Order: sequence, then structure tokens, then C-alpha cells
Amino acid sequence: MAFLEEVLEPGVEKKRDTTGATLAGFRTAESLVPDKTAEDMIIPGVEDVVDESTSGHKPHGSDPVSDQTMILNMGPQHPSTHGVLRLVIEVDGETIISLAPDIGYLHTGIEKTCEAKFYAQVTPLTDRIDYLCPMTNNTAYALAVEKLLGIEVPERAQILRVLFNELTRIQSHLVWLGTHAMDIGALTVFLYCFREREDLMRIFEAVSGQRMMTSYVRIGGLALEPPADLYATIRKFLKNFPEKIAEYEGLLNNNPIWISRLKGVGHLSPEDAIALGVTGPPLRASGVDFDVRRDMPYSSYEKFTFAVPVSNGCDVWARYIVRMEEMRESTKICLQALDMLASMPEGRIVADAPKIILPDREQMKTQMESLIHHFKIVTEGFAVPAGEVTSSVEAPHGMMNYYVVSDGTAKPYRVHMRNADFATLQALETMCKGKLIADVVAIIGSIDIVLGAIDR
Repeated sequence: MAFLEEVLEPGVEKKRDTTGATLAGFRTAESLVPDKTAEDMIIPGVEDVVDESTSGHKPHGSDPVSDQTMILNMGPQHPSTHGVLRLVIEVDGETIISLAPDIGYLHTGIEKTCEAKFYAQVTPLTDRIDYLCPMTNNTAYALAVEKLLGIEVPERAQILRVLFNELTRIQSHLVWLGTHAMDIGALTVFLYCFREREDLMRIFEAVSGQRMMTSYVRIGGLALEPPADLYATIRKFLKNFPEKIAEYEGLLNNNPIWISRLKGVGHLSPEDAIALGVTGPPLRASGVDFDVRRDMPYSSYEKFTFAVPVSNGCDVWARYIVRMEEMRESTKICLQALDMLASMPEGRIVADAPKIILPDREQMKTQMESLIHHFKIVTEGFAVPAGEVTSSVEAPHGMMNYYVVSDGTAKPYRVHMRNADFATLQALETMCKGKLIADVVAIIGSIDIVLGAIDR
């Protein structure tokens, strides 16, 4: 104000800036808890996110200016955080001292919304948890409800579930590879990966009517019989896909920039991975040989022959290698599924449960009993026996668990999704400590998170 008074011309009325004066002192820290001072209060901002993780850090030298650490924000509006993820980073120069993820910017309340829906109406919500693997989410939820109902899914439907779950895994890994490479500067790989992903999007659209939010795997089976000519399209894609994987590797495996940005970066020991609840490719890249498909088989996975890629590298490079091999193994599983489908006779793709499964539309239009079942299922839902159950599947990002509680009504009492991304994210600080800010980008890409699965 003194400066303003000096520059104002003599004789000009001096006015005080009263912007926001009516709010001044209205809700101070002291007024919230009168017996505490402002220093004792938690003021919303950066400090409340990183207070616990940074409280033990002291200046790293004798110089009170140059040796102080600095708090920086990465995100939430940041392309390299793969969604609305905010990272509060403490750095000493370019070196990471501590890192605290701040989540919640994409929270949709999907778990709570499930409690207001009929069991069948929850399926479209599961598409939107990890939106890169909707059919895997559908399967995990359907398996849980089918356990409560005690219904058996036909073998043909189980094989089809495996087929489309593995195509979904390939599609998810293609998005991972393309975005991961683009984060590090390899734009060509991104374009190549989305070229193949587009073929898979057309396959999903042909079978379900939707490119992404398919809602194809339903309680008791599948939504629709695949078009007769779709199997040939899938087989053609699978036949050519190994060559495409080799093409990606030809661009990356001997690239000195790619190697230097991945090798030795983001170390995660097997002990830390297990302690932090990491699953999926990041766990197997740390040398832990665990895969739900093989060790806790579901949907007839025990009938398939496939290898589980494992690496002892424990770094970003190992996670890259593991996922590349997983795409090759998923291709083999899909080809086996096509052979099984070709050798078995045409059959049902839904369980024989007329009071739970919507009837065929032709029957609904011509048979009164089917019309009644359709009307009651749509308007009233179907009651599920009281109890609680869990299901586990191997999603592209890791182990996905659904916990469903029924109180005997037509709506679930509780639906909880334990997604791999949430657990893997807490390992980020362990992988980033001591590395450079630029390495954070490579490490985030290597754990392959989707914020829809975290902020649910």
C-alpha cells in the first residue's frame, strides 16, 4: 500500500483495495478449532498430501539455500500420468526423494451405484472400471453372481469367454505399449499399436455392438451368439499378429534410447512386490511366478496350454519383456479356443435358468411364458440367495477380485472391486526413490495403470 501511495498523484483520492474483505478472517484455521494455533492445523494443499512421507527429510548439506529439497506437482492434468493422477514429488535437484500419489480426481462412485441397481444392471457399470478390459470386468462380476446363484455356464460360453478375454488382454497391452513408447518419444510404435487395436475394436463391435463398453459377458453366459463369419476374421488377425509383435520389437529392442530409459530403472524386488500387493505383469517381472489363470483356473482355463512369462529383471525393461511375451501367449490361447469351438457342436451360450436369463427375443415375441419372464426380469430383477462371495480373474493389469454381498433381494447389498491398479500404484514410490524426474514417466508407463479402476 505504501508503494501505491507513493505513485498516486497528489490530490487524487487514495482508495484501499477491499477485494474479498468481507471474507477476511471468516474461516481461519484458528476459528475451526479455537484451542489450536494455525501451525497446528492441517491446511488443505500440497502439505497434507506429503506431510507423512516427507516429514523425516532434512536438508542434504550445509548450504541453507542450494541444499534444500523442493516439492513439485506432476499432474493431474498431465499426459504422462495416464489419467487424472496427481503426483506430489519431493526432489533434490532432479533426484526423487519421496513421491506421494494423490488420487480421487476421477471418482465415479460406481461401487455405491451398484447397490441401487438390479444385478443384471450392474454389468454395464463394470465396463467402466478398467475401460481397457471391459470383458474381463464383466467376467469377474458374472463369476461372483453365478456362485451365489449356483448356476452352471455352458462349456461353449466358457470357451467364448476365454477367447474374448484374451483378445481383450491383447488390446489392453497394445494400448500400454503404444502409450508407454510415446511417453518416451517413440511415436511410430504408438501408431503401429493402434493399427492392430483398431482390428480388435472392429471384432468387439461385431460381437457386441460396441467398440469399448461391450457388456458382452452376462450373468449366466453371454449376450449374443458371435456372427458366423467372425471366427475367420479373428483367426486371420491372430495369424498375422506375431509378425506385428516382431515389428514392434524391431523398432525398440536395439534402440539405444529405449534401452537406456528402461534398463535398470524402477527396481521392484519380489519381496517389495508381494508386500505391497502387486500382481500381474509387474509381479511376474519381479520374478514371482503367479498367474490366476493357471493357479486358480476359471472359465475352463485349465483346458488350455500356455506359458506364464516371468523375468528376474525387476525393472521397467523386465515389465516390457513380460508383456510382449504375454501377447504371444494370448495369441496361442485364442487359437486353441477357436479350435475347440470348431470341434464342438452348436449349443447354448447361456445357462438354463429362465427366471434369471432373459429369453431369446424370438421366443419372447411368440411365447407368452417367455414374455412374462422377460417382463419380470426387466422390471423386478431376480432375487439372489443371501450370502457373500468373491471371484478372481487374471486381468491385463493383474489380479482382479470382486466381492459381492447379497441380502436376498434383487439388488446387491455390496459390490467391491479389488483392482490391481490400486495396489500397484502404491509401489510407485518404492520404484521411483533415488531416480530422476524423467524416470518417473517411464516407471508409470511400466506399471500400466488406468485411473478408472483406481477412482471407482
